Amino acid sequence: MASAWWPCLILALLSGLAASGFPRSPFRLLGKRSLPEGVTDGVEVYSTIINSKVTSRFAHNVVTTRAVNRADKAKEVSFDVELPKTAFITNFTLTIDGVTYPGNVKEKEAAKKQYEKAVSQGKTAGLVKASGRKLEKFTVSVNVAAGSNVTFELTYEELLKRHKGKYEMYLKIQPKQLVKHFEIEADIFEPQGISMLDAEASFITNDLLGSALTKSFLGKKGHVSFKPSLDQQRSCPTCTDSLLNGDFTITYDVNRESPGNVQIVNGYFVHFFAPQGLPVVPKSVAFVIDVSGSMAGRKLEQTKEALLRILEDMKEEDYLNFILFSGDVSTWKEHLVQATPENLQEAKTFVKSIDDRGMTNINDGLLRGISMLNKAREEHRVPERSTSIVIMLTDGDANVGESRPEKIQENVRNAIGGKFPLYNLGFGNNLNYNFLENMALENQGFARRIYEDSDADLQLQGFYEEVANPLLTGVEVDYPENAILDLTQNTYQHFYDGSEIVVAGRLVDEDMNSFKADVKGHGATNDLTFTEEVDMKEMEKALQERDYIFGDYIERLWAYLTIEQLLEKRKKAHGEEKENLTAQALDLSLKYHFVTPLTSMVVTKPEDNEDEPAIADKPGEGGDSHTGEPRHDLPDQLPASSKPLLLCGWGPPLHHPSSGERRRPLLQHRR
Repeated sequence: MASAWWPCLILALLSGLAASGFPRSPFRLLGKRSLPEGVTDGVEVYSTIINSKVTSRFAHNVVTTRAVNRADKAKEVSFDVELPKTAFITNFTLTIDGVTYPGNVKEKEAAKKQYEKAVSQGKTAGLVKASGRKLEKFTVSVNVAAGSNVTFELTYEELLKRHKGKYEMYLKIQPKQLVKHFEIEADIFEPQGISMLDAEASFITNDLLGSALTKSFLGKKGHVSFKPSLDQQRSCPTCTDSLLNGDFTITYDVNRESPGNVQIVNGYFVHFFAPQGLPVVPKSVAFVIDVSGSMAGRKLEQTKEALLRILEDMKEEDYLNFILFSGDVSTWKEHLVQATPENLQEAKTFVKSIDDRGMTNINDGLLRGISMLNKAREEHRVPERSTSIVIMLTDGDANVGESRPEKIQENVRNAIGGKFPLYNLGFGNNLNYNFLENMALENQGFARRIYEDSDADLQLQGFYEEVANPLLTGVEVDYPENAILDLTQNTYQHFYDGSEIVVAGRLVDEDMNSFKADVKGHGATNDLTFTEEVDMKEMEKALQERDYIFGDYIERLWAYLTIEQLLEKRKKAHGEEKENLTAQALDLSLKYHFVTPLTSMVVTKPEDNEDEPAIADKPGEGGDSHTGEPRHDLPDQLPASSKPLLLCGWGPPLHHPSSGERRRPLLQHRR
């Protein structure tokens, strides 16, 4: 599924409280009074609980942190949670001495007006903003009176996507100080039955593994629990200041007795499809690589390292070629060649010889690669039952030849003609990522940002592994005519091994006795049809697990998936079509209380005896939630004490406090 988000499951959390601007210390002296262990600058975090319920891949997550101010004066306390980019926040509450201040999801413009009113009155306000590899950081700060208790509770939901044969829940553990009651509880319910479940952490010693971590699964239920004692938190060998600090990962998969599985609850259905054991469809790949001057050095070396590893994984029935673009375009071969051992050895020699030069001609590079794939098909140079893929890597914007993004998109769209997907990899941050993403989405692919870190070559290789093994092409999912409404995407150009197709919708007749679904696709050797029939009474029995099932989870799963796909379509739409898609996504976001790029969550809290709003926004990967461009429209001359963070989309804060300056925003963004 083409997506602005990663097509795999990522669940990541960082939860903790600390007084802003003070060092992390498990023990501190205030005046002449000694405070107990686990207190930092007078603030004790005595409980942090992360509770996850996963039902049929749909995760409902609640992060709760409780603290008390043991100092003899008011303290500013902050609550940090890193959550996955694929997640939608659904609720946030702040409770101080028994009084709860709830969050309210509003249309973004309405929230913006409330935010601007607060700024005009000199109050502090801020937004959640982040754009890391996998995470967005939610931060709330509040003044807590001496002796007062405070509870933060954040709820978010997401559909877990299958990646390389498993669902992954990735939790970042960093409570910032010793916590008397630190707990992670994950309950998983899968009607198909759980086939494997594992949990591991980068910081867990054998001692912690044996006593703090438990994991189990039987039949349809799985459970993971992590409860480190204070002594175990002290003993962490890889942690700063003897505190837990690292990655905690839960992985699982389900039984697949049949290729598909349909579940129906309260008139809504979800259909999961992931066949196994099919032969891989041969592929023809045009690697279109930016070798302009900006790629010089480490970027190009990592690209070459990744390409060499990719060549190791090419199958002999595959075809390939390299198209290099800078100010002009050059190719390894005149046409696609088969991935024979001899050709692969020659390809490795060519890759090692690649060097940087000149400007960036994205248009001509892409058109040459697309033309090569089209010609190979027309001239029968590749097997009839094979598929074509364009993979383009660039680190900058077009600056020679055709450089208008909209014209390049038009040229590429016309050249591909819907026949195969385009995958765009954007290396680093100095590029127009929205252009790359929109162009990929228009051509049934997706874009991925490659981060300039030491593992950039592994990021490139990891992307290739996602699309290396197509099992089906031209996939269509069909249901009885006139039996369903509000269907999510049900056609896919490719199904890749290790992934999963998910379709959801609403039944016209909730009282029907049976339900049938057909999936059709072109395989490596023949056309295939997979049929799934559901007995409604048997389905009702299978889903009677009240301890695990939360509310109308399939309806919320359908809403989540529908919003996600409407937002994707919106990126490449224009005019009236874009307005209609926006209206639909906004209506669903408000109805189901999701913080999406079209909505914000407004939280009103006590501050200096006045109500003050804070706004939680959903940042985009490429820029402003509406335009895709960075926002720099907030006045830079605001007083430091009241200057807000950027309002819409992704961007750095306008004000960077010095290390000794106290941060005042209620919500803030960190990268």
